[in-house]
Amino acid sequence: MPKELVAVAPKQLVLREYEEPELGKNQIRVKSQLSAEKHGTMLSLYMGVSPFSNKRYDAESGLFLPEKEGKGWTASFPMRMGNTTVGTVIEVGSEVQKVKMGDRVYAYLPIRETHTLNETAVNVAPIELCDRDLVCIDPAVVALMAVREGHIRVGDTVAVFGLGAIGLMAIQLAKVSGALKIIGVEPIEKRRNLAETYGADLTLNPLKVDVGQKVKQLTSGKGVDVSLETSGSYRALHEAIRGTRFGGTIVPVSWYHGEAKGLNLGEEWHFNRQVMVSGARVESEPYRDHPLWDRKRIYSTILELFKKKLLTSQGMLWPVVKFEEVIEAYRMLVEKPEETIKLGVVYN
Repeated sequence: MPKELVAVAPKQLVLREYEEPELGKNQIRVKSQLSAEKHGTMLSLYMGVSPFSNKRYDAESGLFLPEKEGKGWTASFPMRMGNTTVGTVIEVGSEVQKVKMGDRVYAYLPIRETHTLNETAVNVAPIELCDRDLVCIDPAVVALMAVREGHIRVGDTVAVFGLGAIGLMAIQLAKVSGALKIIGVEPIEKRRNLAETYGADLTLNPLKVDVGQKVKQLTSGKGVDVSLETSGSYRALHEAIRGTRFGGTIVPVSWYHGEAKGLNLGEEWHFNRQVMVSGARVESEPYRDHPLWDRKRIYSTILELFKKKLLTSQGMLWPVVKFEEVIEAYRMLVEKPEETIKLGVVYN
């Protein structure tokens, strides 16, 4: 029987067997080739530290409410892990029209060996994009939202705090947008090195320098025009504020959790008349520039940027492990983050 990766409780993973259902007339069966995880979002759910662990988001009021009062989704176990999967169509229902046997397809799908779903739930993969590019579309669309929300333009100076997959995509997109100087901030050397190959003019290790002060020194004492914070660290958000010039813009991209330790809004934030823009979340619609931009345009733009080689995912999946080794890989994500960038999973 095929298996899937499931969190049965916080911090407890198993490879669980499942039965494949009978194929419906509009359904297809996909055999997985490559999956990737979304570290910030899924790991917070897996660790039991997200607000969904004890609350629900009520879309009508726009509030997180106690679980018994709210009407929206909440985190519950067992929970399938994974974010995006690329695979091959191995069976089709009698009335399927969009895809055919042997097609390479991708979608937001968990880490499991096969998927049975409606044909409209997948996208046929463009031949110009490799599997690695396809599973990195998700961080790329978030990064594009962040760059657009920050209104990064030709000649701007930019700092990106946190060089995981989203931050690394943001480095590339800031360069495409015409940023004159791009500074990456990240404690993990492997990620700093990759950021420099992607176009960062220089990178800083926040464990070794006063980042806010150093960014000011590197920008003639002014600070950057725009800071993107993608790490989820409140301390990093504080340093993003410190390193941004008077009247500049800070875009907190991350999904923050817990008490805001290390963030002091009574210091530079209170004095420097900056703008903080939330909303890099792709699902939070309508966008500020609606109807010119919507979710469909964001995704199609990323596909075109990959096709034109203005975006790359080369080197971004690390580690890449076999499906049978995925539980140990999750332990490494939590215990040895310095050895990771974005987890990839391959199947036999």
